Amino acid sequence: MFELMKINVAYGDVHIIRDVSLQIQKGEIISLVGSNGAGKTTIMRTISGILKPLSGQIVFNEMRMDQLRPAQIVNQGISQVPEGRKLFGSLSVEFNLEMGTIKKTARPNKRANMEKVFTLFPVLAERRNQFAGSLSGGEQQMLAIGRALMSQPQLLIMDEPSLGLSPLLVKNILGTVVMIRQDGTTVLLVEQNLVQALRISDRGYVLETGRIVQTGTGASLLQDEEIKRKYLGI
Repeated sequence: MFELMKINVAYGDVHIIRDVSLQIQKGEIISLVGSNGAGKTTIMRTISGILKPLSGQIVFNEMRMDQLRPAQIVNQGISQVPEGRKLFGSLSVEFNLEMGTIKKTARPNKRANMEKVFTLFPVLAERRNQFAGSLSGGEQQMLAIGRALMSQPQLLIMDEPSLGLSPLLVKNILGTVVMIRQDGTTVLLVEQNLVQALRISDRGYVLETGRIVQTGTGASLLQDEEIKRKYLGI
C-alpha cells in the first residue's frame, strides 16, 4: 500500500534522514518510534509533501508521491495529524472540521463525515460552536484527529498525538487509533511514547539519528533488551 524507499532528506546543508525505508500494508497500525531529534517529524513532513527528499521514492497505491504538493497528496488519500495540532484557535470546532474537507471526493460527504467524527468524539459535538482555542489539550487533539478524518483518508499519519497529554488521555487517544483502524483506515503512528505506541501496533520501526536501526512486531520490540535499555531505562 505504502512504501518509503531509501529516502534522504536535508535541511539546508544538514543531512537529517539517511536511506530510510519502510513499508505499510493496508489495515496495519505501524509505529515509527525514537527519541527527540531522531528525525521522526522530518519524515512525516516529507511524506506530506512539505519537504522534498534529496533522493529516494515515496509510493502510495503504486503511485509516486514524492514530487506532489501537499494538497495533491491529501487528494490521493493521505492525511496527517500534525505535531502540536495546528488548529484555528479563534474559530469554532465545526469550522475547524470543515477545513479538513480538502479532498475533492470527500466534499459531498461533509455532513456525514462530521457526524462520524462526532460519534467517535461525542465531546466535540457538545462543543461544536465553541472556539477551538478554548478546548482542553485532549479535546484539541481529538479535534485535530477529527479534522484529518474529514478527508476520508486511506492512510492516516499521526505525529506525536500523545504530546502534552496526561497518561489517562494518552490511553484514550491511542485507544481511538485502534478504533480508527477497525473502521478501515491504515495508520502510521509517530510517537516518543514507545511503550504505548508499540502495544497497539502490528509492527514498528525504531529511528535513531536519521536511520532505521531496528524493526519488528510491536510485541517483539517491547521485549527487546536493547530497546528496554536505550528507551525504557530498564
